[in-house]
Amino acid sequence: MKLTKLATFAVTAVMAASPVLADLVFPALSYRTGPYAANGIPFADGYADYFTLVNERDGGIGGLPAQVLECETGYNTEKGVECYESTKGEGALVYQPLSTGITYQLIPKATADGIPIHSMGYGRTSAANGDVFGNVFNYPANYWNGASIAINHLLEINGGDLSGKSISLVYHNSAYGKEPIRTLEVLSEKHGYDLTLQPVDHPGQEQKSQWLQIRRERPDYVIMWGWGVMNTVAIQEAVNIRFPMENFIGIWWSGSENDVIPAGVGANGYKSLTFHGVGDGYPVYDDIQKYVVDTGKTAGAGDQIGTVIYNRGMYAAMLAVEAVKTAQAIHGVADITPAMMRDGMEALEMSEEKMASLGLPNFGPAFSVSCENHGGPGLGAVAQWDAEAGSWNMISEYGPSDMDVIQALIDDDSAAYAAENNIESQCN
Repeated sequence: MKLTKLATFAVTAVMAASPVLADLVFPALSYRTGPYAANGIPFADGYADYFTLVNERDGGIGGLPAQVLECETGYNTEKGVECYESTKGEGALVYQPLSTGITYQLIPKATADGIPIHSMGYGRTSAANGDVFGNVFNYPANYWNGASIAINHLLEINGGDLSGKSISLVYHNSAYGKEPIRTLEVLSEKHGYDLTLQPVDHPGQEQKSQWLQIRRERPDYVIMWGWGVMNTVAIQEAVNIRFPMENFIGIWWSGSENDVIPAGVGANGYKSLTFHGVGDGYPVYDDIQKYVVDTGKTAGAGDQIGTVIYNRGMYAAMLAVEAVKTAQAIHGVADITPAMMRDGMEALEMSEEKMASLGLPNFGPAFSVSCENHGGPGLGAVAQWDAEAGSWNMISEYGPSDMDVIQALIDDDSAAYAAENNIESQCN
């Protein structure tokens, strides 16, 4: 959506007439402490650094400065809810819970309060149905897309046939880890593979029994839904039983540098899904260096820049900024409300031309959002770890997921939620 001359004039006029407008507030439910801190820190850094970049380079968004309110959750659902309650009255425009458990708890609260949630690549998958979940967005991809993209990759390397193959799902025994199970079960019926489940209890440091069972059963492939220390332990256990790394693939939350480096050369060939680019080979990093690093304004130590999870936090912030711009254009004001932010998120269009103009060419799939579809196109890619180079390499283009299967699951789950909560159509 382009900013019209009229909207540009309106925003400029508001800025001139109201020099003391409030900041645009973005709460960050972060976790820099606890067993998941190794992954929480780079996301929080990337999220905050991008807003700092926009403030320093562009003078804010539509002339208004962005303010990040960081609240430590320790990846604890109860603390996450407390953070929400303590920050929602500060002008919060959108929440990034960064936890499926927290997201589930915040959906009814934020909906009642009229504040949008962006659970990018996590949370309640059926929230992609905007006709039911009017205030929740999970673009550009969700967990069920991820499960399908993993199976599509395995189909590709097996000539399109997985019949008779065995797949073991090693998953965090939580709402997060359980998200892909139903999708993988339906896909197993469609493609003829055998699926076994290996739950791992929080925080994931004890996995001996699961990997001994994998060694006994010798599945053809292992898919992992892990987070934090669980990933590190799982990859090391796979190395210990000499499971072939090229047959081990993790969801996008199981594919950071922190997950593979501790296993050394043994992790070479491990694969991970992704919905955004890897590395720091994008023009935006020159700007981050100039306006954020060189000025001493990084959110953290500056040592996470360009890592997978830093990139993800930066991407989440970029999408938030572009949604604000869209909302400002729609409503002709700079100082938007949460309701206006929701409108901007629902009208968001991310073309390749726009991403290139932001210094992020080919960084993520092009997509648009609509009232009915809050989840985007469900595209994803596969990256592989090169231990010798110490880097992730994209080994596929952004490809589709099986929406025939996934949309039916989304429709069923969201319809049940709507019935339980007396929710009428949001898109009339």
